Amino acid sequence: MTRVGFFKCFLSFSKVLYLLLNLLTMGVWSVLFLSVLPMLVTKYVCLSDPQLKGIVTRLYCRQGYYLQMHPDGSLDGTKDDSSNSTLFNLIPVGLRVVAIQGVKTGLYIALNGEGFLYTSELFTPECKFKESVFENYYVIYSSMLYRQQESGRAWFLGLNKEGQVMKGNRVKKTKPAAHFLPKPLEVAMYREPSLHDIGETVPKAGVTPSKSTSASAIMNGGKPVTKSKTT
Repeated sequence: MTRVGFFKCFLSFSKVLYLLLNLLTMGVWSVLFLSVLPMLVTKYVCLSDPQLKGIVTRLYCRQGYYLQMHPDGSLDGTKDDSSNSTLFNLIPVGLRVVAIQGVKTGLYIALNGEGFLYTSELFTPECKFKESVFENYYVIYSSMLYRQQESGRAWFLGLNKEGQVMKGNRVKKTKPAAHFLPKPLEVAMYREPSLHDIGETVPKAGVTPSKSTSASAIMNGGKPVTKSKTT
């Protein structure tokens, strides 16, 4: 917790304590209130502040490109190291497990069961990537959910020589396509993303869900992801 967050928590705690102490005249009920005080403070005060320490960073691929996320959610590489579309939140969601979120779009990078990378408005198990440091000190990001069935080989985030995203099952961890060098800009505090089921959609106000409007994910190149279509 940051220093500012600590003082906010302390002030809120003080207000709650003052209120409960004023209830002492109520007799046994005040004892009950005081007994649940730690739980109330933890649940409703302290945990309201961001708890996860992550970074805002650019991800430089060994192929010579920065990973970027366009406003429509599509992914590719660029050599422009100053573009805001190359900024990502790396949010820790487990032991050496991260969520990769576009700073400008708020979308999460995900990898589906066919090996395709896409971006999602919701944080799902397909948005979890294991972060590992390779022998050459580059970082590789592999899907926590999918891998080759027979060999057990992991599926990786990767860019080809033209700066286009690759299917995760075509990327090898020993090749430059999978090697990324994070270039952190700042440390940031994040709230833990709410985990949603795969295929769950974001309700749209005033829009009746249908095959054409309910998709909350964008495949490479801006194509919508649906369950009825395979590529």
